[in-house]
Amino acid sequence: MAGDTPGARRAIESRERLLDACGNRLDIEVIDILARPDAAEAAGILATPTLADEAIQPPRRLIGDFSNIAQVLDFFGLRKEDTPS
Repeated sequence: MAGDTPGARRAIESRERLLDACGNRLDIEVIDILARPDAAEAAGILATPTLADEAIQPPRRLIGDFSNIAQVLDFFGLRKEDTPS
């Protein structure tokens, strides 16, 4: 995220919804690129908001609006706990 903007607040809200959907099994670090540009550079963040899965190689990155939780879960190969496979 980049500071305290409406987009950053939406990203934080989407993060909370994503964590709820996954039963809080994920660890999602929030990096404010304005406050921590070195961490953003090390994480390969080129645009905000960015959601990345660094546990796989190559890392998967989703840039933009994360409000559609089902799409985010599908992109990263995750499923809601209450959704049958």
